[in-house]
Amino acid sequence: MSDIRPRQHRRSRARRRRTTIVVAGAAAYLLVLAGAGWAGSAVARSGQAGDSDASRVAAVAPTPSATPAATTEPRAVPAEPVGASRLRTCSVAEEAADSRLAQFQAQVVRADTGEVLYDRGGSTPSRTASVLKVLTTAAALSVLGPDHRLTTAVVRGSEPGQVVLVGGGDPTLSRTSSGEETAYAGAPHLDDLAGQVRAAWESDPATAGTPITSLVVDASRYSGTDWLPSWSRAELTGGYMPEITALMVDGDRDNPYRNTSARSDDPVGRAGQAFADALGGGISVGPGTAPSGAARLGAVQSQPVSTLVQQTLIVSDNTIAEALARETAIAQGAGSGFDALQRGVTAGLSVYGLDTSALRIVDGSGLSPENAVPPSYVTSLFRKVAAREGALGYLYDGLPVSGETGSLSYSDRFAGASSRADGAVHAKTGWIDDGYSLAGIIDAADGTRLTFAVYALGDVTDDAKQAIDALTAAFWDCGDNLANL
Repeated sequence: MSDIRPRQHRRSRARRRRTTIVVAGAAAYLLVLAGAGWAGSAVARSGQAGDSDASRVAAVAPTPSATPAATTEPRAVPAEPVGASRLRTCSVAEEAADSRLAQFQAQVVRADTGEVLYDRGGSTPSRTASVLKVLTTAAALSVLGPDHRLTTAVVRGSEPGQVVLVGGGDPTLSRTSSGEETAYAGAPHLDDLAGQVRAAWESDPATAGTPITSLVVDASRYSGTDWLPSWSRAELTGGYMPEITALMVDGDRDNPYRNTSARSDDPVGRAGQAFADALGGGISVGPGTAPSGAARLGAVQSQPVSTLVQQTLIVSDNTIAEALARETAIAQGAGSGFDALQRGVTAGLSVYGLDTSALRIVDGSGLSPENAVPPSYVTSLFRKVAAREGALGYLYDGLPVSGETGSLSYSDRFAGASSRADGAVHAKTGWIDDGYSLAGIIDAADGTRLTFAVYALGDVTDDAKQAIDALTAAFWDCGDNLANL
């Protein structure tokens, strides 16, 4: 009961305020009527059209008998905060803190929206190792096209009894017998080419019945050095990289049937001698160039670029990657040596609409530590791969799959607890002496599709691969709930 009188006192003051408001409102109302009447008279006097501002005011002015309607200003509604996003709670901090990752960079993005879920140095260009092959093959698909084939031809030489073997940049050309499968499935064979040449030679009355006595090998399609100074020579003897020439056989492997096999110091000479043997032996072999406009005696072609891309990615083949990079640069008019790759490959990537200004491309394979690509560029490009934009579906189909195919099916990849993500990660592996990498697409446990790139750089050892796999499996666990913690 103690609060009755105060409430009565407040009601009395409220009544006095309402009386004052009514009186003030009535006065204001009369002023409006007077103004409206004056405006109407002014319109009538001037003969202006009835849809003038003054006539609209007069038309809606209330009559003296109307009761003024109470008006209130609309309440302002707070705008949605700019950049607001859901609170994500799934942390991969433990996996990211693994010391085996050394100098760690990573980015994870939602493939459908482009939203960055996780970032550690994602905008910093760094060496990529073989993840660079994703850029090389994407550029080749845009410039050369998925149906393009690399051609090795033989033409007549400038001297009697002479033919010229002209390298067309195909490293898959094989010295094995037709029908045999080498490290490169579906490769063309020298014995097929030799058969075409002998048939053409004998069908021409000018040469029928005369022997082929000399062979010129023409590897002039590529220019400059055959080996980058930033590559370790151990890559050649260890069987991972040949000298890069426009003419070679079986990727210049000692053993044509093995992916990893020692390479020689003279891939052009090896190819020339193998072709001379296929022609029948007793033929001298030497370097040179084909005469302009010389008649063609035969030709064989590689598998289409779409297949070469997949052969490059599935086992991380350095040799095809370097050939595709050179051929892309040549097609772009950038040149035919290592110094043309920056311009040629980045121009080839421009079709995808991504900023290439931060890229440094010195080879096609990623073997050089001088290559530099931000993880953010890789995740953006993989969004387009995931959408199968243009011809990029061929690239997606060539990616190793965790626990199932290619370099992600080896016994030391996605093993143990990381095997829970088997079949869910389509990604390109990479390793050089001072860096390991993995980048691609994750179909996460919650159904979210992610693109990701992980670099482990600096003082790293082989077990960095297991640390990368564990982190990638953690990304798979989190999906769209991945927190940037």
